[in-house]
Amino acid sequence: MLRHFIILLATLSLTASSISSAMIKHGLRDGQDRHMIPRGYVANTNDHAGPVDFTPEDYLRMVRMGANVQVVRLEMGRLSTFGDSQLEPAYIQRLQEATRLAREAGIKTVFKMTVYGATGFSWQALWHNKNDEHTTYINAWRHVWETFKDDDFVIGYDLVNEPRKLDMDITYDQLTNQYLIPFYEKIIDAAVPYSQNKQFLIQTIFMNKGEAIDKNQYAEIKQRIERKNIVFAPHIYQEHLEYIEPTMNRFDRESDMLDAPILVGEWGFPTYVTTDNSLKEQLNYIEFYIRTAEVFDRMGIGAIKAWFLGNRSYQNFLPGGESTWAIFADKQAVGTVERKYITDIIARPYPQLIAGDIHKFMFHFATRTLDLTIKTDNSKGASTLFVGADRHYPDGFSVHVGEDLILTKSPISSGFRVHSSSQNTDPSAFIWDESRQQLVVLAWPKNNATIDIKIAPGIYRSPDPAAKNN
Repeated sequence: MLRHFIILLATLSLTASSISSAMIKHGLRDGQDRHMIPRGYVANTNDHAGPVDFTPEDYLRMVRMGANVQVVRLEMGRLSTFGDSQLEPAYIQRLQEATRLAREAGIKTVFKMTVYGATGFSWQALWHNKNDEHTTYINAWRHVWETFKDDDFVIGYDLVNEPRKLDMDITYDQLTNQYLIPFYEKIIDAAVPYSQNKQFLIQTIFMNKGEAIDKNQYAEIKQRIERKNIVFAPHIYQEHLEYIEPTMNRFDRESDMLDAPILVGEWGFPTYVTTDNSLKEQLNYIEFYIRTAEVFDRMGIGAIKAWFLGNRSYQNFLPGGESTWAIFADKQAVGTVERKYITDIIARPYPQLIAGDIHKFMFHFATRTLDLTIKTDNSKGASTLFVGADRHYPDGFSVHVGEDLILTKSPISSGFRVHSSSQNTDPSAFIWDESRQQLVVLAWPKNNATIDIKIAPGIYRSPDPAAKNN
């Protein structure tokens, strides 16, 4: 399999893209105004078989798989009064526990409202609001807003998950402009008094079966939402290589219109039951997952993968047969057996948190090299890069910081060895966190400067002069 994997990686190449730029406009800012690329997983509170709760070990595994954000999927049936639903106080306690464990692992939380379990809920009734369904929906959110209003590790709310048109006799543009956008503005106005600094994630209409734009089942948004702290959180489940970049280009244009950064709220085509046992199918997944990841990196956006679960059983999500979004193959709620044909791509190296501005970054799968350009600002604190050495660099790796510093990390040593450093450079400011698989930079060698950073496989040694002559 490894030989086929290497051949496949070597054949992948990025086409010229209109979405590249000198300085990325996406990503978020943390409380210290550091540039943050959110990346992580959807953490379900329930699956089809019952409750799902994670342990501290699960959150450390999430960190070691590159996560700095979790998106907790809320079930409205446990928070609202739609139909015979009612608030379950124990559910709120479970949410508090999930955010506590995430915080202790260094992971921030976004909550996403789904309508699962809300008996009597109807999309058409919500849009028409004849029985004040808006208030019922917003009141479900109020339980969350009130609980986490003072929690700085809860950074945002994904307000309406995959809103639907279904049988309404209306166009997608009409539904978006006349109903969805005013509803978003109404929800945000209700949320702001609780937490003025939270981010509000918005999605577009989930199109009916058989309808799509470039084989992506999410309608366009063509009108601004006149509120602050908006993040555009589209979903992309794309298996067709030729449609990945056009879809992301479209999202980029919508992002410009909204004046909002992109955080892809869900991505990654589901896995068929047959894929785990078919090398041919796995190589196909590797190809379109890598292409999607490359476009994400080139755009400089964050992305959340569904789901951080095992699969107690498969379901018929897709017409091609039983399938799952779970990233683990275990037949239990929380797994440990990775589907490595996708997790090795999801958990690739990237800049998690940079004191300054990220101009561009790209992980090159064929060479296992991370290239990063930043503008430094040491006054904003430390920076963190996810490396994933155990996964991507079992042969060790080297860190090149402009012309100032070269560090090497052997797989059999606990810390960095300094290969070379310029005058007034402090190599001790570069710390390897083995348990989290992160490179922590306390201060960059040059402040308020544009520098290039490279992380490459192997233990760097100076070029052999004799080799140059041959």
